Amino acid sequence: MAEEKKIQVPRVKLGTQGLEVSRLGFGCMSLSGGYNSPLPEEEGISIIKYAFNKGITFFDTADVYGSNANEVLVGKALKQLPREKIQLATKFGIAVSGPTGIIAKGTPEYVRLCCEASLKRLDVEYIDLYYQHRVDTSIPIEVTIGELKKLVEEGKVKYIGLSEASPDTIRRAHAVHPITAVQMEWSLWTRDLEEEIVPLCRELGIAIVPYSPLGRGFFGGKAVLENLPVDSTLVLHPRFKGENLGKNKNIYTHVENLAKRHKCTPAQLALAWVLEQGDDVVPIPGTTKIKNLDDNICSQMVKLTKEDLKEISIAVPIEEVAGDRVFDGMKHLTWKFANTPPKDSEV
Repeated sequence: MAEEKKIQVPRVKLGTQGLEVSRLGFGCMSLSGGYNSPLPEEEGISIIKYAFNKGITFFDTADVYGSNANEVLVGKALKQLPREKIQLATKFGIAVSGPTGIIAKGTPEYVRLCCEASLKRLDVEYIDLYYQHRVDTSIPIEVTIGELKKLVEEGKVKYIGLSEASPDTIRRAHAVHPITAVQMEWSLWTRDLEEEIVPLCRELGIAIVPYSPLGRGFFGGKAVLENLPVDSTLVLHPRFKGENLGKNKNIYTHVENLAKRHKCTPAQLALAWVLEQGDDVVPIPGTTKIKNLDDNICSQMVKLTKEDLKEISIAVPIEEVAGDRVFDGMKHLTWKFANTPPKDSEV
């Protein structure tokens, strides 16, 4: 597919509040060592600029990535790009709480503190899309969204998003202020959102932004499976551990065989599958390599029929995927455990 390297990424509406983004976003986490060692700053900036020149204008970061370093990196890259043409997404809400583990925090004071800190690190006047990264189940979602609504009214945030939120939380949040996008893990081997979350978002006019659309790199190629770097945090991920990885390699083989038939790479097939889930679906794959970025962009050229989509889905039987989709210690922060107390229980 070398002749298609010059293709540009088209634009789509994200949600129903007016935000327009590139059809494919870019997850910036890995530039600051999300799974492996962080890239030198200049390399990270050059990848963001390269992505922009290819038509990607939707960049995703978070305050927790690289312990704030990712926002600083993205901010420096933005200084070399036209800010008005960029759709910048960042997140708040994951707090590391020492020996008690990772918690989600969504008090009004924390929301405002995080927003001000992100604006400073990014060195921007506003955030296009501000997500609650994980839901604080100790307080009503109306309280958290109420403060985010104030930030919108003040012009510090343009649009509001949620990540790993339950159906009840999404519906209640949307009643306080329109939610533009819900970010969820969605890929060939992670499809638990399809029964409840996807239909609800479409009912409410909320876009879906899949993170880890390539299965945290699993569908990126045999190199990931055979030579996972020892410094990669993925060695601790349930699906990449010993016996589980051995079982999951069979899944990769199925996708690899299908990719050959479609004359593309396994990664392109996996990403094309996500893209074909709907025009309201905007995945945000991340990478540290220009070649992988080019391959991701070219995934748009892989055309799949309804029969193709069904065949690909069947090739990755969810019941045969070995291991949980999240790292140990993070399951309590996933959408199935993200209900909050009713508004009248506010203390």
